[in-house]
Amino acid sequence: MRGVMMSLNHEIDVNPLNVMQAIKGMLTEVEEIVFMNLLFSSSATIRAGNFGLSRREVEKQLKISDDHEKFDSFLKRVNQAVSRYFKVIYDEKKDQIVVMMRVPAKAARSTLSKESLAILLFIFYQQEVLQHEFTLFDQLLNALGHETTKANQRLNLNIDQLKKIGALEEYDTNSNEKAYAITAIGANMFSDSFLRRTVEFSQSNQLNKEEVLKFFKRYNLYQEGTEEEL
Repeated sequence: MRGVMMSLNHEIDVNPLNVMQAIKGMLTEVEEIVFMNLLFSSSATIRAGNFGLSRREVEKQLKISDDHEKFDSFLKRVNQAVSRYFKVIYDEKKDQIVVMMRVPAKAARSTLSKESLAILLFIFYQQEVLQHEFTLFDQLLNALGHETTKANQRLNLNIDQLKKIGALEEYDTNSNEKAYAITAIGANMFSDSFLRRTVEFSQSNQLNKEEVLKFFKRYNLYQEGTEEEL
């Protein structure tokens, strides 16, 4: 999908345009226009490399200034209205607001190859779960490409694909080693259902119980005081 950024989901959505009707009951006319501007500016074909709108621009359009409550209220109400089909995220690092579209995982194949998805998931686990600051190219090569012919070339091609959709960015390690960091877009591409199924499948591939619990707890899928069968 080459429109707005995508969030992978294993659930199949029906009649996605119906959700647009719900916006009118949740947002003012001005807020509705701002949301539509966010949709347009989040397009990978329109704003390649600079997705979404800055917080300053959004606040300007909403006619609010440094009002955290009104800003947070806007994001919360938009997400309540469109959460089944869209996800509005605030990238604090870049101070940008981006709209992501939820799509079934199968539909994402037109944008992400299975190699790109594997790279992103590997980096996601390292940085979002294990809290590594960055991932070295050599780590990706050792984990994913050491048995593949022309591994360097294939990895670079797939990394470029992830960079183009805003999921990864280069990280400066002050050395000659190439490294990458996941962006807010990349970190939000995996839905809870996608992560849950990924962890379930991974349990048969030497992923121990402690790691699974840590993964679930970080994403609030494992609640304290309750137990899930793993």
